[in-house]
Amino acid sequence: MSPKIKISSLFLLVLLFSAFAANASIDFYQIKIYHLKTDAQEKTVDEFLQKAYLPALHRCDIAKVGVFKPIVSDQALDTEKLIYVFIPLKSFNGILELDKKLAKDKQYAVDGKTYLDAVYTEAPFERLESIVLKAFEDAPHFMLPNLKSPMKERVYELRSYEAPTEKYFQNKVQMFNKGDEIGLFKRLNFNAVFYGEVIAGSRMPNLMYLTTFENKTDRDAHWKAFSADEYWKKLSAMPEYQHNVSKNDTKFVYPTDYSDF
Repeated sequence: MSPKIKISSLFLLVLLFSAFAANASIDFYQIKIYHLKTDAQEKTVDEFLQKAYLPALHRCDIAKVGVFKPIVSDQALDTEKLIYVFIPLKSFNGILELDKKLAKDKQYAVDGKTYLDAVYTEAPFERLESIVLKAFEDAPHFMLPNLKSPMKERVYELRSYEAPTEKYFQNKVQMFNKGDEIGLFKRLNFNAVFYGEVIAGSRMPNLMYLTTFENKTDRDAHWKAFSADEYWKKLSAMPEYQHNVSKNDTKFVYPTDYSDF
């Protein structure tokens, strides 16, 4: 082998190692969304998550798992029940390996039997949606919210920013990182849990993030301060950051009693 080929091979190995090391220092997230139709389905999924799924994830060294439900202002308009499960993982491989670990967990099989072995005529959900995200470079790890209010009084705001093209999507991610929109949220104490690029989902290209508040009044006050902030006015007016969001999909949710945060 010539010295030139040896150098090229070594350079390639260094690049691969660097890429692996970079990914190893950034969280990956899975958001599972249960689409439910009946109260019975909701009860079954709640019991499964509380008594089987979360304890099994804890045994897999996933210490904090979030479980959320929508804040519904008018029950008459509530045509679908939803349960969101937020799972933070230390690597992309963690997502791939999780099901394998659960399959080997005998206690999980026993605790989750009603859900796991449900017959087709009594399916525990209508559909199960999964979104996979990679944490932003300037927010590489998820953070627990620093709140004091009871779980059911809290307002968590899950936002999805869809972009018209992949290039505009990367531009919006850059606005959070290089433009320091993340720093602005932190300075104004939005208690953000995560910021992530969606790498697998139904609304791509899009990013998602979750901010948390004591209650609705607290949430409104924070966004009022955000809108009035001089740095936000300057950042949002920059020519390089125009037209990078084509749709803002905002969901208001609250943590269940058995959620870890």
